[in-house]
Amino acid sequence: MTTSTTPNDQPLWQPAPDVYARAQIGAFMREAAKRHGIKTKNYDELHRWSVENRADFWSLVWDFCKVKASIKGTEILRNPNQMPGSVWFPQARLNYAENLLRVAEEGVRDREAIIFWAEDQIKRRMNFGELYDQVSVLVQHLRAQGVKPGDRVVALVANTPEAIIAMLATSAVGAVFSSCSPDFGTPLILDRFGQIEPKIFFASDGQYYKGKAVDLAAKIREIEAALPTVQETILLPFTQENPPIEGLRKATRLNDILRTGKPGQIAFEQLPFDHPLFILYSSGTTGLPKCFIHGQGGVLLQHLKEYRLQCDIKEGDRVFYHTTCGWMMWNWLVSALAVGASLALYDGNPLMRDGNILFDFAQEEKFTLFGTSAPFVQSIKNINLAPKKTHDLSSVKILTSTGAPLLHEHFDYLYANVLGNVPVSSISGGSDIVSLFVCGNPISPVWRGEIPGAGLGMDMAVFDAEGQEVTHGGGELVCRKSFPVMPIGFWSDPDQKKYRKAYFEKWPGVWCHGDWTERTLHGGFIIHGRSDSTTNRQGIRIGTAEFYSLVERLPEIENSLIVSQRIPGDERIILFVKPREGVTFTEELKKKIAKHMKEQGSPRHVPDEIHAAPGIPMTRNSKKAELAVENIIHGKPVTNVASLANPEVLGFYEELAKTLANQTRT
Repeated sequence: MTTSTTPNDQPLWQPAPDVYARAQIGAFMREAAKRHGIKTKNYDELHRWSVENRADFWSLVWDFCKVKASIKGTEILRNPNQMPGSVWFPQARLNYAENLLRVAEEGVRDREAIIFWAEDQIKRRMNFGELYDQVSVLVQHLRAQGVKPGDRVVALVANTPEAIIAMLATSAVGAVFSSCSPDFGTPLILDRFGQIEPKIFFASDGQYYKGKAVDLAAKIREIEAALPTVQETILLPFTQENPPIEGLRKATRLNDILRTGKPGQIAFEQLPFDHPLFILYSSGTTGLPKCFIHGQGGVLLQHLKEYRLQCDIKEGDRVFYHTTCGWMMWNWLVSALAVGASLALYDGNPLMRDGNILFDFAQEEKFTLFGTSAPFVQSIKNINLAPKKTHDLSSVKILTSTGAPLLHEHFDYLYANVLGNVPVSSISGGSDIVSLFVCGNPISPVWRGEIPGAGLGMDMAVFDAEGQEVTHGGGELVCRKSFPVMPIGFWSDPDQKKYRKAYFEKWPGVWCHGDWTERTLHGGFIIHGRSDSTTNRQGIRIGTAEFYSLVERLPEIENSLIVSQRIPGDERIILFVKPREGVTFTEELKKKIAKHMKEQGSPRHVPDEIHAAPGIPMTRNSKKAELAVENIIHGKPVTNVASLANPEVLGFYEELAKTLANQTRT
């Protein structure tokens, strides 16, 4: 594995000298000193205290972030040495939605809650008072329909204010909310919603993409027909004010509910800390998606900590994340309301206006946090976008990126062409914890290609194959102690066999996340990809992201995929590249790639074979579908093709697999 940093290099960003006086994490450190008598001089010392004194830390987070609850309770952590098996805040009673709407209840009704752009088609604004009133009317309707705590509510929704209204009303009555994006195929949606037997089905009538309205009526009818437990379908307006309800079993329009209802004070269900709030899903590339059940209190507390202490988001700030409602970052985004921040929502193609639309949005609405992903960064890098020269982004004080590893050259590009003196925070977690394991913070420097450290309260480490901690080098990313936002479990897994197998089989009592990760000389983390998609070169494991970091620097290459083919007594590494438009894949280009991989990486980074591909299969969350191609090459089925955004490209790999199989036999 290549060494990512040396002891003598310089950080790309350093906090200002007065950061401890300005940032909320500094105030938190002073409160910890006052309450517990501990003196922490830097982030590492605060983190050490947070994992060695978890009950004290999370109790302080609760108070510092002003969690609204009818009961907190005196017991913070039961069974602290069990994982799974720890119980957090067992006496507490609270409601997630009440915390997100408390600004309105505290009388600040005219503060902006949501700013919404749908490409160039729609711009809307909503304050906290309007949001509260619309949620209150929908809460009354759901209760009239018999929706009770624990019932499941599903939503096929665009990233609109109405999606947030539906989620908040669901949480307010204690039901469980689960969403998918409209661009998912019908089989993919039913693989998810069909498992959890929903009572209510919310659906956006359509959405806009590249300036055109996409009608979802046929898809909605097909999904409702396949969900026999659905008692009512509620259509959310987006492309039409009064979407048609014909052809549905029992349907109404949200606009009709809001028009005929009367706003009032919401009676929020007071629920246990671990009462189910969200059901999220794994990608489903190896079978039916896993259904992760997340609790009210764990999600709220973790997200408050991440916004206030890790990102320094305050009341009145404006938070943007480019996401759909089928990705966990939507669930993360909406929790910013609990800080008193405003949400900036965008739905549609992020590369409108020649790639500038999100930066136009950021400039016009003065984003505080700009959230994106490595694929988007690569896309704007490919077209040589330079927002630093064309836009005023001075309001942005932090840029975060997740969904795939943010490569070293992405850091270079962002600092040179996008933003000035602000932290670029590469973050990583997952739908399984609907939050972050490793991330940035306001008081630690940013080093090229690195995630600065573990989140507070998260006892993260990297283990080698023997389960020993690696302080510099690669291994498995693990969490050694329990934390409040651990999933309650998986759906249809009452004895937790699947849950325990997924995370605790390798090292009992230790969460093994399945990410091949490097610890750096600065104490940071570099995620190199999923552990099951790392390669083994002459006894050295190399993460797939490391190959991509090298090959995608070449100007001729638009995208790439690396897989391993097991052959008798050995392993063959195969690189697929999609050349940029106008580039012809030749023998000379193949040699250039191999030479580049050797010189910029090492001889171990040179693939055994290089093939041009018409497309790289991607999941709908913009992740490279390495396992799907590995399955094809080894003669195994791709069990959930619907989880792919571009399944049509698989035919190329299926044909090539026949040739590779013949080569292996000969």
